[in-house]
This record gives sequence, C-alpha cells and structure tokens, in this order.
Amino acid sequence: MTLDSRPRPKTAQDDPAQWTPAKRKRYGWLITIALLVLMMISWADKAILGIVAVPLMRDLNITPQQFGLLGSAVFMLFGVAQFVAAPIANKVKSKWILLVLCLIWSVAQVPIFVFASLPALWASRLILGAGEGPLAPVTMHAVYKWFPAKRSATPAAVASAGVTLGVVAFAPVLAWINAEFGWKSTFIFLAVIGVIWSLIWLAIGKEGPYTSMQAERDIEGQRDEPLDSALVQASDTPVRYLRSFMTPSWILAVLCSFLGYWTFTVATTWLPAYYEQSMGMSTQQAGSLIALPAIWGFVATIGLSWLTEFLVNRGASTRKARGVVLGAAATASGLLVVLGTLVQNDVLAVVCFMFGFGTAPALFAVTYLVAAEMTTIQQRGAVLQITNAFLTAGGLVAPMFVGFMVGAATTPDSGYLAAFSITGGALAVCGVLSMLFINQQRDRAKLGLDIKTVV
Repeated sequence: MTLDSRPRPKTAQDDPAQWTPAKRKRYGWLITIALLVLMMISWADKAILGIVAVPLMRDLNITPQQFGLLGSAVFMLFGVAQFVAAPIANKVKSKWILLVLCLIWSVAQVPIFVFASLPALWASRLILGAGEGPLAPVTMHAVYKWFPAKRSATPAAVASAGVTLGVVAFAPVLAWINAEFGWKSTFIFLAVIGVIWSLIWLAIGKEGPYTSMQAERDIEGQRDEPLDSALVQASDTPVRYLRSFMTPSWILAVLCSFLGYWTFTVATTWLPAYYEQSMGMSTQQAGSLIALPAIWGFVATIGLSWLTEFLVNRGASTRKARGVVLGAAATASGLLVVLGTLVQNDVLAVVCFMFGFGTAPALFAVTYLVAAEMTTIQQRGAVLQITNAFLTAGGLVAPMFVGFMVGAATTPDSGYLAAFSITGGALAVCGVLSMLFINQQRDRAKLGLDIKTVV
C-alpha cells in the first residue's frame, strides 16, 4: 500500500472563494483584526526605545547622538529586508511570511535583557528592523485579498491603524513596567506577546480569494456585467516595475509618507524625552503622553481611509478621493507640528503635537492605495514592498537627525524645537505639491491599465 503524495484538492470548506459572502466577510474581518494586533506589536517594538529613553541613556551612559543613531538602527536593515522580500511576497503565502516575521521580533528582544549593553541594543534593533521591514506591505496585500476592491480601503485602514493603536495600547503599559520593574523588563514583555500572537496566527491564518480582477468578478458574480473584456485583461497584464515607480503619483505619494514616517518616528523616539527634559514631566508621564498622538492617529487613519472609500463609491475619481485627501492631510499634519513649536503654553503645544504628529501615520494607508493603483493585482505584493522600503527610509534618517540637532544645539530645548520645525515644514510643503500633482487616472492611462479599476 502506498500513500498518495498528490496535493488534496480544495473543498468548498477549504476554499474561501466558494464560501457564502457572509462567511467570507466575517473571516476577512477576523484576519484583519489579527493583523491589526500584529501591527500594534510591531509599533510597540519601535516605540519602546522612546519610552525608556531617559533611564536607558542614564544607565548605559549613552549620549543624545548615540541614542539618535540607536533609534535609527531599527531602520538600517528595514529597506534591505523589503527589497529581499519583494519577489517573495508574490510567491509565498502571506500566512507564513507574517508568522516568520513575528517570531524574528521576539528573538530580537533576547540580546537586550541578557546582555543589557549598547552593542546588545544595536544587535537587537538591527535584527528587529530586518524582521519588521516587510510587515506593512505584506499585511496590506493579505487584507486586500479578503475584500473586493471597492470595499478594501476601510479594512486595510483598520489593519494599518495598528501603527498608532499599538502605541495607544502599549505605551502606558510599557511606561508602567519601566517605572515598576526597570527598562529591561519592557523588552521581555514584548517578546512574550510576540510568541503568543504567533501561536494564534498559526491556527487561524488563511489566504483570501481576491487574487486578480478576474477572480473578483467571478466571486462577486459580475461575469455578465457590461465591461470591456480588453480593459479587464489590461488590468491583469503585468507592467514593468520601473514604469510604475517613475509615475508622479507614486513618487509624490511615497514622498508624503516618507516624511510622514519621519514625523511619526521623531514622535515615538524623541517626544517623550522632550516632554521629560524640556517640560519637566516624569518618565511615566512622558511615556504615557506619547499615547495622545497615537490615539488621534488611530482616528485619523480610519477616518481618512473611510473618506477615500466613501468618495470613490460616490463616483469621485481616485485622484480626488485619494490624491487630494493624502495631500491635504500631509499639509495639515506638518503645519500643526510647526505650530506646536511656536506656541508658548505647554498644554497647547501638547495638543498641537497630538494632532500634528498623530496625523502623520494616517498617510500610510492612503499611500498604499495610490501605489497599488500603479500596477496590477498580481504584482501588487512586490510593488507595495518596494513602496514601503522607500517610505520607511524616513525612519532611518529622522532619529539621527534629531539626535545631532539636540546634541549640537546650545540647549536641548532649542535643538528639539528646531528639529520639529524642519520636520513639520517639509511635510507641509510636500502635502501642497501632492494635492496639485498626484493624478492616478493620468498615470494609469500612460501605463496602459484600466483607468476604471479601483484598487
């Protein structure tokens, strides 16, 4: 008797394409919530350094310049990992990529609480960056595969909101652990959380069925709807990657989120230290206050993506629904950060920073939507990886920039304010340019894609 090694054909129970719409939608939202939690853990891993900044610098005799470089360390392999993951993202199931990434993060925490030294921190942050680099685009690609195109913006925004919600949920907890048990204990906590998520994901992780425009039409029962088959074919015909990346819409959308990533990384890495050193707050108060921009960021992320989906479904072009919305949000974010450096009242400054720094991460989800319009569904995973590699480079530069500004200034306070002003001003200028020149319909026509497709 021999065992049949041939793969077992999918049954209706195994294949989400054959599920009822209600079941498929429920499971899609289950996957979305699981990925939201994963994004939360990822950003807690990044934000932790800012929360423990002052005691860590004191205990290990780290200068502001060294700490700035350390804050950038997590992003040094971030982009490299995404370029490596780009060809993999189109071929390997998202379930397994996400599982491996989360386990890498947990392992990355080990050197810190074992050795508690500057070299150990460097090793940990480099490993963490390599593991976290591919996360956001793989997450977006995984969510997009569970929902039809016109209903994907809001679920993707919910998952993307983990960028801010992770800080909201974990910052007060990490600040309390830091105050009660010491900064090394915070890293142990995050390692355990990562292992727990991995075990749950191993049980529930599954691929969605919306893998092409044609697959979506088959699942949604749109075969008989009047739509030029040539346009459907065009939407599924590969486009050279370089052509996608050279469109003005892709360049400006990515630049917006590059500066948005820069802005939010400045907040998570340096804002608690600014509150503690310049405003005289305690370590726990400063660490907890970073949750304010994160709370607003969660609201803004969901709100902007809901707005883009609403406008598209009301018949607006994606140039208006996504390009103008992205540019306007970037402009507002930058101007509010600048305003926070100008006001004299500490409470008012905290409020301005809450809305200014908090709006920055809301740009990411809209940028992914614009970038996805510049390619086909089958190529989307790789395009989103490259997109994320460029936009997250802002996180590499920002902590070093602020560290050297603070270290070189006559007083730390003047260094912080100068760095914040430059950050906000650059983001506002990019936002204005994006409102004027992002135009997906023009660029999709040049690429030969179906200009009616909404990704």
